[in-house]
Amino acid sequence: MRFLERERATVARLLPGLDESLRAVSLMELEGPSAPGIELFRDSGGPGLVVPTAYQGRGATALDALRVQRALGSRAPSLAVATTVHHFSMATMAALIPDDGMQAMLIEGVASDNRLVAFGFAEDRSGSGVLSPSMTATEGDDGPRISGTTRTRGLAQSMDLLLAGVMAPRGDGTGEEPALALVPAESEGVSVGGAGTESEQVTLDDVEVPPELLVRTSALNGQLDALLTAGFAWYQLLMTGSYLGAAGALVERVLLLDNQVPESEQVPLLVEIEGAMSAAEGVARRIDDGGPDESTLADSLYVRYCVQDALSRVVPRAVELLGHLDSTASDEVGHLAACANGLALHPPARFRMTGPLAAYLVAGPLTIA
Repeated sequence: MRFLERERATVARLLPGLDESLRAVSLMELEGPSAPGIELFRDSGGPGLVVPTAYQGRGATALDALRVQRALGSRAPSLAVATTVHHFSMATMAALIPDDGMQAMLIEGVASDNRLVAFGFAEDRSGSGVLSPSMTATEGDDGPRISGTTRTRGLAQSMDLLLAGVMAPRGDGTGEEPALALVPAESEGVSVGGAGTESEQVTLDDVEVPPELLVRTSALNGQLDALLTAGFAWYQLLMTGSYLGAAGALVERVLLLDNQVPESEQVPLLVEIEGAMSAAEGVARRIDDGGPDESTLADSLYVRYCVQDALSRVVPRAVELLGHLDSTASDEVGHLAACANGLALHPPARFRMTGPLAAYLVAGPLTIA
């Protein structure tokens, strides 16, 4: 099987026509400010990728989704990263919204209407964890009203819905508790700042939210943190796949040089990047076999940090081997190299997880720093 053939075949099966549409557009156009990638993703049914077929989705497994993200990353890294946020949001919605009819209606609506969901939980604040809510809810005459800011880490400009972490008043009046709110992007008081990128700041200014779209910790028997922490395995897995795709685009360019690069250079690149993908596939199979529990999240972090190290070796060597290309191709190589090195920028940073992982290895609970 040729390099990346399996991943692109998965896209062809689940999102027909998307790979061909992306391939027809130049890399730099796909990565530009008016990139068509998001709309091509919508048109192919991408928002329903991980939604079960019973809810009009594509029914992708975690292994399928990993392969799709790698394939997208090889064509348009920014699209892969942005859509990872959507898939993680969908997995979180499915885990957290009570299955009382509202869950089915929301999830089915996302899939059938090709709507995009962004995730905003923690602002970058000193001393706060990545899963610490950054916004607050107050009780208004017509229901909860939310204020605050967050960064979605993708889809800020294109989102239809925002899944946001908030601190909400307890029903018994004894303080606050974490909650999750689903906010339509067109709601009055929602604004997106920045210069057109998909990860800029989102501000909510006294935004009214229907009571049924605010899920409190108490309604989940106190399991909000546990469910979010476990679901975070999806984020680590699919983000890892996205960056393996960006690095894979460089490796693919090396392979396409045929006899210009000796086998002694090609094979080590393949061994390292395919070994990294195999490790990620192991995590995906664990999710598919039993759902993302705490140990699966730990494994997803081990693999994610291992892949970061692998890419730190693969990417520079691939760039060096491609160093004689013309200026247009060199621009693409430089962009892909910068993209492929971005995995380390996503939460949680390895240095912040040193203590939590050390505690977990001696039988403590796993927390996300």
